[in-house]
Amino acid sequence: MQPPRLTGVLVLVAVLAAATVLGWWRRRRDGRLRAVSPAAAAPHRAALAALGVRPGVVTLVQFSAPVCAPCRAARRVLEDVAGRVDGVALLEVGAEEHLDRARELDVWRTPTVLLVDGDGRIVRRAAGVPDRADLLAALTPLTAEARA
Repeated sequence: MQPPRLTGVLVLVAVLAAATVLGWWRRRRDGRLRAVSPAAAAPHRAALAALGVRPGVVTLVQFSAPVCAPCRAARRVLEDVAGRVDGVALLEVGAEEHLDRARELDVWRTPTVLLVDGDGRIVRRAAGVPDRADLLAALTPLTAEARA
């Protein structure tokens, strides 16, 4: 009989550790609203206008796909937030139908939510289902600016 090989056990432990770290990192990052630099936000006005974003209106743009379960959850969150905050429009975009715009706006997965201010600039974005409280906090100053 041959003794068990320690190499296989070490490889298994390393793979499990790497998968755990990757899963933790992705879960921590998923759905988090990230600020977009003003320089990166400005060139996308034409693409957003082509999708239906109107000037002067704060808009939540969701890129989704028909078979995406998290997209349905994101839609519920966005509808709730848009219903609570006056002056916020909601625009759902099919990523497959608007693949060129999705690529132009650096959308690589669904759902992706873009928070667009009244000037047509992307100010925040989230990949995954965004947190309701984070969205409300991000929208408050934008809607105040749009009303002023």
